[in-house]
Amino acid sequence: MSAQSAEEQARRFLSDNVPQIKAHGGSFEIESVDEETGELELAIGGACSGCGIAPMTMQAIERRLPEHVEEITTVSVTRTDGPSAAVLPQKIEEMESMEEYADYQPPF
Repeated sequence: MSAQSAEEQARRFLSDNVPQIKAHGGSFEIESVDEETGELELAIGGACSGCGIAPMTMQAIERRLPEHVEEITTVSVTRTDGPSAAVLPQKIEEMESMEEYADYQPPF
């Protein structure tokens, strides 16, 4: 399949399975798809820039998108629309190591 169809599939997956991004004032934009390597670069922004759960959502997208779009092998997610450190990096690391977040699974 072409990069465009892989991009369309990725966009559809995100729209269908990650509606909380838009519902919570966030946004996503597929920045690039390399059809030869299967690498996709995705930026999330808006309210995601300051969301404490954004790192876990980003990890879930990176893990699950290749499982649902055959042509995508690797996903890289970054934050845009403001400082990526809107949630202080040490707080993100702290949250990721907190027991209550150990089994956190975004609802998609």
